Amino acid sequence: MRAFRLVILQNRWFTFLLSLTVFWIVLAMVAPLLAPHDPLATNFARVLQPSSAEYPLGTDQLGRCVLSRLLYGARTSLLLTFMMIGIVFVLGVAIGVIAGFARGLTDTVLMRLSDTLMAFPGLIFAIAVVGMLGPGLFNTVLALSVVWWAKYARMARSLVISLQQKEYVAAAAFSGARKIQIIGRTILPNMISPLIVMAMMDVGGMMLSISGLSFLGLGAQPPNPEWGAMLNEGRRYLQTAPWLLIYPGLAIFSTVIIFNLLGDSLRDVLDPKKNTA
Repeated sequence: MRAFRLVILQNRWFTFLLSLTVFWIVLAMVAPLLAPHDPLATNFARVLQPSSAEYPLGTDQLGRCVLSRLLYGARTSLLLTFMMIGIVFVLGVAIGVIAGFARGLTDTVLMRLSDTLMAFPGLIFAIAVVGMLGPGLFNTVLALSVVWWAKYARMARSLVISLQQKEYVAAAAFSGARKIQIIGRTILPNMISPLIVMAMMDVGGMMLSISGLSFLGLGAQPPNPEWGAMLNEGRRYLQTAPWLLIYPGLAIFSTVIIFNLLGDSLRDVLDPKKNTA
């Protein structure tokens, strides 16, 4: 652990990206303290106003403060993204471990199910699921979770099968340890790093998918502030009030880029061959 902390401190690029990530998370957490106005409060006397001292990022078509909605939208977008990554991570890893240990018919059924889900374009399949369940934040997370868990299950299964060939796993089995002990004490600690890297690199894609569904009207519903929904509301005012698209678009772009770069950097940090080179 001490060596790992030392590697992180020596990797300035990773530290910088991690700081930006923490900044966005903290910004979302303290949104009620930083927002100058109620994000849902309308003011028809200040409709489509440009940046000013009272409204630093201007107002939207209902006179609502864009900065306040952007800050509260960070809470919605980041919360949904992390909620979804947690669901698919736990579900996918659990299914992959079960398939890798059980093998036989159980393995075949679970892997064919994951193959079927991965055969469909993820966003298209999610749109179909949300279309059946109805629009809403919960249904958006549920629909995307149905699509994304399969890749984690396949990765976890491959890691379990590979680790079962290691001598220390065989030694644990010969010593009389139960399967649940082997999984918890030997298998999971040695397979968690690549799965964490995969999850971190998927955060950007998941955020884009959530924003995409909200942009299509299938995710967050008005008047709830969410970056994709804000883009959808502002697209009609591209020529008269371009800030309605510029600011939420920049928020999505910056967070997606940060998480993608952070995932790539985390892979370098957790690479034992590179760290020992």
